[in-house]
Amino acid sequence: MRYYPLNHLFDDFFTDEPSRLMKTDIHEKDGMYELNMAIPGVKKEDIQIELSDGYLKVTATRKTNRDDSNSRYVHKERYEGTCSRNFYIGDGYHQEDIKASFDNGELKITLPKEVKEPEAKSKMITIE
Repeated sequence: MRYYPLNHLFDDFFTDEPSRLMKTDIHEKDGMYELNMAIPGVKKEDIQIELSDGYLKVTATRKTNRDDSNSRYVHKERYEGTCSRNFYIGDGYHQEDIKASFDNGELKITLPKEVKEPEAKSKMITIE
């Protein structure tokens, strides 16, 4: 088992636009890391979490079902489309180590602070 230094753990692959759309708080608690990510206006089934090559990738798609055939936007601030964030967590995590839940626009991801031996394959994480 090994620990990754916190100053590089959870480094964002992209640091500009995605971080403004998917605000994330990371806590260390009881030997676990907990990521709390605000993803308002997105349904659980429109979120994907993937573990690949030491990166945890969260992708969310926000869709609107508004019929715009008889109207036009005068001003629009809410994001529509797909955005994602990549967090470097290290090579030693396995799919079964990572748990995720989604409630009221907040995605919660927990993973242990201690890691195992690296796993090479890309894996999708199920949201409970």
